[in-house]
Amino acid sequence: MKKAFLLVLVVLFVFTAVSLAATYKIGVSIPTADHGWTGGINYWAAKAIEDWEAKRDDIEFFLVASSDPQRQVSDIEDLMVKGIDALVILAHDSAPLTPIVAEVYEAGIYVVSVDRGLLLPVQDVYIAGDNPGLGRVAGQWMAEELGGKGKIVALEGIPCVINTERVEAFEAEIAKYPGIELLDSQPAYWSADTGYEVMSNYLQKYPEIDAVFAQDDDVLIGVLAAYEESGRDDIKTFFGGAGSKIMIKKVMDGDPLVKADVTYPPSMIATGISLAVFGVTGEPLVGFYQQKVPSEVILAAELVTPENAHLYYEPDSVF
Repeated sequence: MKKAFLLVLVVLFVFTAVSLAATYKIGVSIPTADHGWTGGINYWAAKAIEDWEAKRDDIEFFLVASSDPQRQVSDIEDLMVKGIDALVILAHDSAPLTPIVAEVYEAGIYVVSVDRGLLLPVQDVYIAGDNPGLGRVAGQWMAEELGGKGKIVALEGIPCVINTERVEAFEAEIAKYPGIELLDSQPAYWSADTGYEVMSNYLQKYPEIDAVFAQDDDVLIGVLAAYEESGRDDIKTFFGGAGSKIMIKKVMDGDPLVKADVTYPPSMIATGISLAVFGVTGEPLVGFYQQKVPSEVILAAELVTPENAHLYYEPDSVF
């Protein structure tokens, strides 16, 4: 009887050990929520992990949010100690994060890089929004809305490659219309507070403004506050970017000042997590006929209008 009992224990131990050995470990490293869009990143990362944990019990996730690049490097080192099979990373800053991610990649760990990218090709998959597309869509819509004539001011993001791609694409579209004058374009650091400051200065400096391109919906919050406080009523339209629920709701409700938006979805981190699951487990992409996950995925910059805004509205998201 004792032998039979011991045999059962051995079998259970072996089964448990095999089950544990078969568990996939996926680390997700993202910035802390320092503005609306990164708040959305945190929301969608947690949601994706919750969804996958409900679907599969053989995956263990480790989600870490870092306040600065140095902390993120340290967090990734800790994830490597945990024995992760995959890393999903949205880098605080490309330069300081590239060396540690290179170590991860060279160790044979599956890497999905999201949004900001790295300085070397040290990832299996790169997924991001279409930054030139965001600027291009904004420029096209604004030019059509103004009928090819008017005075515009622009508020940029943080000076970086992403910002440059957006600005150059926007300006290239506007340049097609000689009747449109770009009065000014300054960084607003994707911040509502800085957006307020820059827009307040614009309103004092320029007595006539027909439209504002804020590039980011957080910035647009500050821009609209400055415009309301100014008491002016000459600006015909404001255009942000990224598709926050606040601005999407304005579009849905027919706001006379915010008539459209363009997507740069923070849900891309959730897609990145799913791509990591596909990469390490071999779970097939539905309707995808190749054997490997695509090495690069660029999400379209989609124009949001009153006709389709309901498709992009996520009331539970923080962004």
